[in-house]
Amino acid sequence: MHEFVTTEDGSLTLRVPELDEHYHSVHGAIQEARHIFLRAGIDHYRDRLRQIHAESLPLHILEAGFGTGLNAYLTLLHAEEIQVPVCYHSLEKYPLPPEETARLNYPALLGRPQDPLFRALHDAPWEETVEVTPRFLLHKHFCDFRETDFPPRFDIIFFDAFNPEAQPHLWTPEVFARFSDALLPGGILVTYCVKGIVKRALRSVGFTLERLPGPPGKREMLRATKKCQETNAPE
Repeated sequence: MHEFVTTEDGSLTLRVPELDEHYHSVHGAIQEARHIFLRAGIDHYRDRLRQIHAESLPLHILEAGFGTGLNAYLTLLHAEEIQVPVCYHSLEKYPLPPEETARLNYPALLGRPQDPLFRALHDAPWEETVEVTPRFLLHKHFCDFRETDFPPRFDIIFFDAFNPEAQPHLWTPEVFARFSDALLPGGILVTYCVKGIVKRALRSVGFTLERLPGPPGKREMLRATKKCQETNAPE
């Protein structure tokens, strides 16, 4: 069983005793996810798209680690807010049991107590595409993402695996090469981790890196961009 920990913004995270790792930052689970995945990921990518396309195009997002469902839930709410359709694929090898996900307090803290949409994300069957809302399609993949290949169709990757000190095998050049192959040219990968081993692995497979200010409690985060192959692709 996991241990429930209340983070500094009041939202819960889970601790894995065997790894001494948390699913989200103890400095604030919700604010960390918003900062890294919504602002530095979705909002940044859309700002670049607006320089090329007047209309709002569907976003295709691939997440490494469904976990608590927080990143997916915040993305769903953000998609409704900005009125942009999202096709969201998430990879997970060790899904959380329902008795744990039922205790997570994210909807209540976001002013949506007992929100059926959060429950719908966790109840969605694996290996099927589910329309959670008209603007949010979810496909959960029950898999080890070291062994999973996708065609190059994604705009953004949320890389939210446990720390490389706990699970170094998830942060290798071979893993990042698979995710690079899944990205469209100009696509981005965002992650909380800025360790040297991670930066070297990303650069070795062709990503261009940016170190950005991190969320509260963390000095920096990382955004990696796949090099464009066409002059009219997002830069």
